[in-house]
Amino acid sequence: MKNVDDLIASAAELADRGLSKGEIADELNVSRETASWLVERSGAATEPEPKAEPEGPDDIHVDWNAIGSGGKRLTYVGRALADLLMETNGEADVTVGIEKAGVPLATSVSRELETTLGAYSPAKHQWDEGDLEDLGGGFSRNFSPVEGRKCFIVDDTVTSGTTLRETIDAIRSEGGEPLACVVIVDKQGVEEIDGVPVHSLINVVRVGEQ
Repeated sequence: MKNVDDLIASAAELADRGLSKGEIADELNVSRETASWLVERSGAATEPEPKAEPEGPDDIHVDWNAIGSGGKRLTYVGRALADLLMETNGEADVTVGIEKAGVPLATSVSRELETTLGAYSPAKHQWDEGDLEDLGGGFSRNFSPVEGRKCFIVDDTVTSGTTLRETIDAIRSEGGEPLACVVIVDKQGVEEIDGVPVHSLINVVRVGEQ
């Protein structure tokens, strides 16, 4: 995807497939606000288009398809993420991947660190409109439990930190201990969330006024 028109077309296709705006945000690696804007611009939204041209959101699209589409490349990136985690965070029992994109990354990390593998589905996957606080996420029972275990958290990008914060809270609610988070790309320069360090391979820095 090289331009906004490509993103709008992709958002329309995903909306036509029945994905919620939260899932569209996850698929396109953009914020919920950006996903809403893209869907509205595509004409797939049920609301009428405003007469005035809407102002675009302040966001950065991250396309890491070149990594995700290659098993070897994904493994190499997973090793780099594992290396970041090993530097200063001690040893974990479980590597928790945030669905969807975080799970294949976490699989590679868990293999490298010799931990078990957990999977968390965030509330944003159910989000279409309204308040995320009215929704809930959950851990998959097909993967390792986190209760009484030290956990690393893996995702692909940080947009606002909301999903990482939700996952940290969920692990603590289950009786686990979140040690650190790791992502490929951090759009906000987040160093820690609720006392849990956040590591990234790439930090995006905006220079100048928007």
